[in-house]
Amino acid sequence: MSEFKFACPVCGQHMKCDVSQSGSVMECPTCFQKITAPQAPATDDPKFIITGTKVGERPAPTFTGAGSDFIPAAKGFPGALVVVIILIFIGAAVAFVYRGTIFKSVSGQSSAKTKSSSKPAPVAPPASDANWTLSLDSLTNFPDATAAGRIHGQDFIVERAILQNGTLTLREGKSGPVTLGVQINFGGAQPEALAGQSLNIATNAPMAARITMRWQDGGEDAKETLEGGYAMRLDFSQLAGNRLSGKIYLCTPDDLKSYVAGTFNVEIRKPKPPKPK
Repeated sequence: MSEFKFACPVCGQHMKCDVSQSGSVMECPTCFQKITAPQAPATDDPKFIITGTKVGERPAPTFTGAGSDFIPAAKGFPGALVVVIILIFIGAAVAFVYRGTIFKSVSGQSSAKTKSSSKPAPVAPPASDANWTLSLDSLTNFPDATAAGRIHGQDFIVERAILQNGTLTLREGKSGPVTLGVQINFGGAQPEALAGQSLNIATNAPMAARITMRWQDGGEDAKETLEGGYAMRLDFSQLAGNRLSGKIYLCTPDDLKSYVAGTFNVEIRKPKPPKPK
């Protein structure tokens, strides 16, 4: 007898093996498990099919002939699968018992994340006539708070400050057209020229930066441009990368006593390229 058959201990698939391959490792063509081929049986009786051994397990008993106690190996059931099934049942039981606590915790965390990620928009403090004056002599200190005030009767707070092409824009809102804010034109001055400078412009100054105020009037965009007649003190810090901080006190002569006072941080943008002719 040069060949004999044996069964896979995992799925029961019959496999053929040469006597010389006894004890070698083979792969089951059905379940792809690594199987150690058994020793060849001592009888040629085809009714007896011995069983191989899964690699890593104890070898199955072999049939040695008449009178021997032969117990065919039962088809194996993957032990890892049993462990996984048990763990799934345990997890399901724990989740059922503590379902109220778990769902409440997850819901609370989700709610907390939502609250922390949705920061409320800054609100301008109520404007006061006491903050408005056209005389810089009475100004001793800048308000130590985010620049805010009133533009043509509308409370205003600086949410974004941009310096580009020599124009400083203090605006409410962080994107889109400027519908509420102040623009100060320095005639194309570069950030390096403004850094560390302190400007004092009185109402009777012969030369003053052009100022444009923008606001909403009945849902329509409105603006006013001033070439002088206003009072302004403006301090700039030194450059720090593409950032520049500043302090402003600006009062304009309109009947509604517009003013902006406080601190701001400027984002410096590159000049826009010239339009092609």
